Amino acid sequence: MGTGLAAAAAGFALAALVAFLVIGVRSGPVDWAALLTSSVWDPARQHFGASAMLWGTVAVAVVALALAAPLGWAAAIAIVELAPRRWKGVLRGGAELLAVVPSIVYGLIGIAYLRPFVANLAGVPGGDSLLAAGLVLAVMVLPTIVAVSADALEAVPAGHREAAAACGLTRSEVIRSAVLPSARRGMGAAALLALARALGETIAVFLLVGRADGRFPSSVGDVAQRLVRPGQTLTTKLNGPESVLAGTSGAHWAALCAIGLVLLAGVALLTVAGQRRAGRGDDGGAAAAGLGRRLVLRRGADRESDGGATAGAPGRRLLLRRGVDRTGRLGGAARARVGRDRLLRVLLAAALGVTLLLVAAVVVAVVGRAGAALHPSFWWSPSVGSSGGGIRDQLAGTLLLVAVAGAIAAPVGLGLGLVVAEYAGPRTARWLRSLTLTLGGVPSILLGLWGYWLFATRLGWGKSWLSGSIVLAMVVIPPVTVAVAAALGALPAERREAALGLGLRRAQLVRSVLVPQAVPGLVTGLLLGLARAAGETAPLLFTAAVFSGAPTIPVGVRNAPVASLPTHIFTLAQDSAEPAARQAAWGAALALIVVATLLVLAAVPARRRLGARAA
Repeated sequence: MGTGLAAAAAGFALAALVAFLVIGVRSGPVDWAALLTSSVWDPARQHFGASAMLWGTVAVAVVALALAAPLGWAAAIAIVELAPRRWKGVLRGGAELLAVVPSIVYGLIGIAYLRPFVANLAGVPGGDSLLAAGLVLAVMVLPTIVAVSADALEAVPAGHREAAAACGLTRSEVIRSAVLPSARRGMGAAALLALARALGETIAVFLLVGRADGRFPSSVGDVAQRLVRPGQTLTTKLNGPESVLAGTSGAHWAALCAIGLVLLAGVALLTVAGQRRAGRGDDGGAAAAGLGRRLVLRRGADRESDGGATAGAPGRRLLLRRGVDRTGRLGGAARARVGRDRLLRVLLAAALGVTLLLVAAVVVAVVGRAGAALHPSFWWSPSVGSSGGGIRDQLAGTLLLVAVAGAIAAPVGLGLGLVVAEYAGPRTARWLRSLTLTLGGVPSILLGLWGYWLFATRLGWGKSWLSGSIVLAMVVIPPVTVAVAAALGALPAERREAALGLGLRRAQLVRSVLVPQAVPGLVTGLLLGLARAAGETAPLLFTAAVFSGAPTIPVGVRNAPVASLPTHIFTLAQDSAEPAARQAAWGAALALIVVATLLVLAAVPARRRLGARAA
């Protein structure tokens, strides 16, 4: 009964979001042709054209993917194929640390470093531009590409590599001919998921893009100029003041909801396509081995000149594999192969080095400017005025929101994971996984607008800590569900059969076997989901947070806002010209990273301890 309610709750959450957008679109006239083809956005004259925003959204995402995809792919290959076994986990964990940094902190880093860079590069006052937003997005989506690509590479059977190496191929040739054909689906899925992440990003882009309407390239040659000028994206338009000023009905609100519907459809399609592509196996073993053999045959003449025919003793084959002739010297073709192999290794190692350097640069940038956070009084003192004092109330509000969101998401995610892994049939399980992944890919700005529409206006709560926690719980549920389903999928079949052999009913099996098995995944998914929720900014701007005037602990539910670290940084970042505001923003940014990092680090020992207890 409880698991069915959990699945229904997850389905209802996504259906409610879609229904909210559809109701909004139907609340006023929407000229879809003008919305998608016109670049004029003028609410006073009832002109609502979003083509310039569509261009800005695509441009920012393409810039990010063009930079992050080759770097992330190369870093993943270096970690899986070249790094020593004992260092693989450390290097991968280091590269994925970029995912721990909240988007609001990336926005702050972009203001401090990327805007001046673009201003100097293109002579643009201030540096607000699509290019600056694309550059920071490239760093933000990089860990997604590394993680998903590394999973795809690790899934390639070792036999594929051994078969290609037995044909005499160098390490780089093995990677190119045996590994990449088998991993290409998963690596392509990494790019799709990163693209979905880039399309839905709000806060970091909001702080860097300039938010200028109507900036559409007049020609192909004008594209480069537009990239270094202020622009607008779909998410930044929705995050602006118009979403509140437009009310909840009429042509203006309907146009904004139509933009949200377009954004949701695009992100959902990319998310589902990426996950299905990653989950679909690619039978690349035979093709890879055949490609390796063809490569050897094409070089047969070189082999004969360098070391004779391929037949012979094992020692002779080893010399051939190394490209050494009978005199012990490398032939010309063999030297070229060895040179290409070394060059590729150097390039892959450089890509991994750049990725790890970005991690170090983020840490140095934040710690080097967050001197205020190094004083204990900054953590325990209340904020004073616009930029003075500490972050006591913001820290307390963030912890309250995260704790309540976790209390809501844990039972729902556990129940949905049980339904996916135990109760649902294969087709229903696939549908529920797609639904869960789609919910996880929903841009947070849409969750914030949905919470504003439902809780603030329909239910009359105003800004409330509870509405903010409910919205954040929708961010946490997908990782909890995925982690629980994965933990249950790892349950040995003999344990299930032994329990059923003892005469346990389904409910007893769930309570005594499945739930203990799922607890490590539940804790891991919950902590990782809460780490992401702690850094969410856009949903709280519309549902729960205020900059000042909120009590440390709210009383009641209606009109009971809280202060939070992400929204505090967001407000201070927009006043970055004031030194005191900058210092306070960097201090709060370090505090937010510490909270998120502690949640992520707690997931590892918690999973090990609970996993050992369950075993």
